[in-house]
Amino acid sequence: MSLFKHKFFKPFRNIFILILVAFVVWMLFFDANSWLIHHELNSEINDLEAEKKYYQKEIEKDNKEIKKLSTEEGLEKFAREEYYMKRENEEIFIIEYEDSLKLKKNE
Repeated sequence: MSLFKHKFFKPFRNIFILILVAFVVWMLFFDANSWLIHHELNSEINDLEAEKKYYQKEIEKDNKEIKKLSTEEGLEKFAREEYYMKRENEEIFIIEYEDSLKLKKNE
């Protein structure tokens, strides 16, 4: 009992302070709405908001591409570049440089 006579433990002799300390410890660590759970949820919210911003930027970029493809010239340019389409009586020459070719490692 000489341990509890130390001046550090003097405030803890009051029952109200003991109950308050127990309540604070319970709310910080053990309760369903504890500080630890709130901290995890807040970090998850921040991650989701960053992901939301990324997807909004991607949507804006895709909308710009859709606007380009909605015009006749944009659609023709896309078809020529991606699918090598051509008009009648027109020849297409594809020039590839060595550094742009995909080489197999086993050859």
